[in-house]
Amino acid sequence: MGSGIAHVAAAAGHSTLIYDSNQAAAGKAIESIGKISARSVEKGKVSQEESDGMIARLSAAKSLNDLSGCDLIIEAIVENLEIKQKIFSDLEKIVKPECILASNTSSLSVTSIASICKHSERVAGMHFFNPATLMPLVEIVPGIQTHSETVRIIRDYTIQWGKSPVVAKDTPGFIVNRIARPFYGESIRILEEQWKGIPSGEIGMATIDWAIKELGGFRMGPFELMDLIGNDINYTVTETVWKQMYFDSRYRPSITQKRLFEAGRFGKKSGRGYYNYAEGAVIPEPIRDRELGGQIFSRVLTLLINEAVDAYYLHIATRDDIDLAMTKGVNYPKGLLRWCDELGADVILGNLNSLRIDYAEERYRPSPLLQRMVKENSKFYKAEEWHHLKN
Repeated sequence: MGSGIAHVAAAAGHSTLIYDSNQAAAGKAIESIGKISARSVEKGKVSQEESDGMIARLSAAKSLNDLSGCDLIIEAIVENLEIKQKIFSDLEKIVKPECILASNTSSLSVTSIASICKHSERVAGMHFFNPATLMPLVEIVPGIQTHSETVRIIRDYTIQWGKSPVVAKDTPGFIVNRIARPFYGESIRILEEQWKGIPSGEIGMATIDWAIKELGGFRMGPFELMDLIGNDINYTVTETVWKQMYFDSRYRPSITQKRLFEAGRFGKKSGRGYYNYAEGAVIPEPIRDRELGGQIFSRVLTLLINEAVDAYYLHIATRDDIDLAMTKGVNYPKGLLRWCDELGADVILGNLNSLRIDYAEERYRPSPLLQRMVKENSKFYKAEEWHHLKN
């Protein structure tokens, strides 16, 4: 992720330093960026001159002291609060007063990271999505100490870099990792149950993946995507959000996730995850039953929309930033709040109430805003905005 961010900054014309505690890693990162850029030249995506200029703007820092003249530093190290606080404390002693310190954390509290700094007003979250060179979304996350000018400057940088910035409240998971939890969690839950005759194992996974892609228009199914992201990462983010939300059952990890994590089945990078990626492994065929697939997709989408509605209700982000985040950050086929309007808040509320009756779990509690919308017959988007979208 760090090398990807450096690639983006250098390609946009900024002199960029890469620092790693393992000095060889910084050099390898520049070498890797060079190879990626060379392939882009071969494909005609950038000119040789542009590639050469970008590489010339990259250099490896030998120590943290080399970063003293930077205007913006983006930390992209391990998701561990104490380690991040240590690096921010060290950086603050080195950099100039106007330097902005940003963390690429995906789930930790920016307020906690900033609390170690004497000038915490210049610290913010700057969460990129993988791969940083291709994914347009950047979540800007101010801590409660962060100055509005810090947010403005970071926003300007992201726009200069050709990215789509959104501003998220400093809450567990921010926008995307909070709202997207049911995409994985509810799909695993369906697989674990004796539900509608879906088999367990790879055929069940393939059926759920097929339903989400075929009937929902998603580019990847949940099990395919978890294997691509890495089940170690997905489980850790899920567990982190769950703990930080005071063990709210809506975000609880599953035993299935934990067992894969314990077994080292991290997905494609380890050769085995939910699916087997070994050479010669048979690709499972899904049960292509459109009625069954529709029920699977409806259940997962219902939980996703409820999370998006609740995020808006709790001022996690604006309406437009929530929908932009989910389309630009995880490639959802449409914004979830727009999807809510399209299907009808009454339909989503009815689905949730049915699930809550069946399971008697808080996991399926509707957002208060969803209930209010049904009573008031209100929508997120006005008629003229829908007309504009259609045209």
